Amino acid sequence: MQPALHQQVTTPSPAKTTGAGAPTPTAAPRRRKSRRRRYILIGIGALILLWIVGAVIASKREKPIPVTTEKAAKRTIVQLVSATGKVQPETEVKISPEVAGEIIELPVIDGAQVKKGDLLVKVRPDSYKALLEQQEAAISSAKATNLQQKATMMKTEQDLKRADDMYSKKTISIQEYNTAQAAYDVAKNTFESSLHEIERAQAGSSQARDQLSKTTIYSPIDGTVTILNSKLGERIVATNQFAGTEVMRVADLGHMEARVDVNENDVVNVKVGDKATVKVDAYGDRKFHGTVYQIANTGTTTGAGTQEEVTNFQVKIRIDDHDVLLRPGLSCTADIETDMVKDVVAVPMQAVTIRIGDSNLSPEEIEKKKEKIAQRDKGDNSADLVNERQEKATQKGDREKLADDTYMEIKTGVLPGDEVISGSYSAISRKLKDGAKVTYDKEATK
Repeated sequence: MQPALHQQVTTPSPAKTTGAGAPTPTAAPRRRKSRRRRYILIGIGALILLWIVGAVIASKREKPIPVTTEKAAKRTIVQLVSATGKVQPETEVKISPEVAGEIIELPVIDGAQVKKGDLLVKVRPDSYKALLEQQEAAISSAKATNLQQKATMMKTEQDLKRADDMYSKKTISIQEYNTAQAAYDVAKNTFESSLHEIERAQAGSSQARDQLSKTTIYSPIDGTVTILNSKLGERIVATNQFAGTEVMRVADLGHMEARVDVNENDVVNVKVGDKATVKVDAYGDRKFHGTVYQIANTGTTTGAGTQEEVTNFQVKIRIDDHDVLLRPGLSCTADIETDMVKDVVAVPMQAVTIRIGDSNLSPEEIEKKKEKIAQRDKGDNSADLVNERQEKATQKGDREKLADDTYMEIKTGVLPGDEVISGSYSAISRKLKDGAKVTYDKEATK
């Protein structure tokens, strides 16, 4: 009998060792797996340790300071003194009447163009006409009295002559002669007094006539009515009575000037004849050219007795451009050119800082520190409440306000083409020291 072609073949399982100390077939793979896991954990721990050590070392290492740079070059540097103020006419006349009364004529309006000699305002003249007539009558009365006194003087003069002749002949006494002499002296003095009365009456008449003429006011210059404070029918006060009434102002708008307040620390650098550039707020970036023609001798002090005490001197700048109509009172900023040097090595202003002695503090910080100490000595604790962050931001903002074309002359130590650090201000004034590491900040130059 032949065996079947397809039979299931079975492999017998290996026999398990039951003897003592003989490993089972599955123990070796388990040991290898546990050993691999232990190595992995040790490697991870070593990596973490290395990372911690590296982080500690990196934290102790000085980080590079991001800065911006610019090359030094030869430039023409102009020293400027900046100040703010108002635009005003060079010639402006305040029209205030010298007589009081009611306005009966006012033929001009605000902004009207007037010529020299044009009628501006007329005050009711009735009372001044009456006063003039009264003085004229006083003159006539004084003249009549003078004629009477003259006749009296002539009579007493004849009486004196007769008395003198009779006294020489011994026909009258000395008392009678003295009486005639006294009568003549009195008549003569009275006659001379009447002459002065005529002069007094004539002076009063001249004064009344002058007051009558002042009831009509004419324009003293060619110009424009810039201010009109009164209206037809209003009563006005004369200038000899307190300040008087300012009826209007007439100004020559064809010749304007900038009146700016220059700080006492800068005014010593300003002189008559300096050129200036004036920017009027109303005209945007338009620049007007001008010349300094007057500097005040006396300063004006504001905030006297306080920490905000400031002394300024008014400087007048004649504006040379006449192609634009400027109005009185416009706000302006003037840059006065006080000095100029040509072809000198220059770097941006923000690239320069000053340190005193071994201190790393800038002059601004030293000044702030002094102020805080002074406040503390006075017992004023309000200085301790200053927001330090805001204070630093203000200092940084003040320095960043410097124009891009503001440069400072460097006389030694820097050559044309040398690359210097130009920002930021906080890095230059506080962070940078000898040997400090820096990195070029590309974002800061965008």
